[in-house]
Amino acid sequence: QVRLVESGGGLVQPGGSLTLSCVGSGKSFEVYTVAWYRQVPGNQRELVASVTTSGVTKYSDSVKGRFTITRDNAKKSVPLQMNNLRPEETARYYCRAERFDYGRGLLGAWGQGTQVSVSA
Repeated sequence: QVRLVESGGGLVQPGGSLTLSCVGSGKSFEVYTVAWYRQVPGNQRELVASVTTSGVTKYSDSVKGRFTITRDNAKKSVPLQMNNLRPEETARYYCRAERFDYGRGLLGAWGQGTQVSVSA
């Protein structure tokens, strides 16, 4: 079972940049698809970006061209580079890893999240 720890959140001005870190522990991190989500209190978690085991990336329309997700399986790390941040992107950002197991179905884990605040 993989475990995830996020870090790198903080306060940034509109137009600024942050890089969030998601570091995994446990076996076989490389077989998990990893994604970043964000959540504002009272709202559902929103998928921001994901990267598959083979490195294929996807982004929500709102962050395309500004955010970049990468993965380093040797370091069990999936950073999220966020540029040109907007106030409405203030949220708690979560990392999730998941994979399909033919015997047990969908297996996944969430990190505890890291807060990003975008404000002047």
